[in-house]
Amino acid sequence: MTNTTQTTDASPISRLDFARTAPKAFKALLAFDSAAREHLDPTLVELVQIRASQLNNCAYCLHMHTTDARKRGESEERLHMVAVWREARGFFSERERAALALTEAVTRLADQGVPDEEYARAAEQFDDTELAGLLTLTFAINTWNRIAVSTAKTPGTD
Repeated sequence: MTNTTQTTDASPISRLDFARTAPKAFKALLAFDSAAREHLDPTLVELVQIRASQLNNCAYCLHMHTTDARKRGESEERLHMVAVWREARGFFSERERAALALTEAVTRLADQGVPDEEYARAAEQFDDTELAGLLTLTFAINTWNRIAVSTAKTPGTD
């Protein structure tokens, strides 16, 4: 099965269904993602995935993770503030802010790497197991974003 998207000249282009076409890779990524979440608060997991998806312009994952966050009881107000979390100080705990900063650094790796101060800030808030999970979660959501964008997944279709 393929996904269909439009090019600038309005001709449809078929894209592959990654899960169906590469089932071993898909299942491995599911396991990787699951392992990443193991020692992290589910609310924090959604915030990290939302922020990375915003940065990667992945509408499919952004829709999925904001929907999941709402189901877990996340407020609309906080969901609207994720994109501007640095200016929305009262909405996020120091722990969440450290996770969001590290997520941004890892997601924007080409810009400046992962600055020591961002890593240290996260290391102050998370023990080694949690920090490893946070990094792994960020690696996973960046991979999911790249799959969804590359295969033109349509938001709200799963």
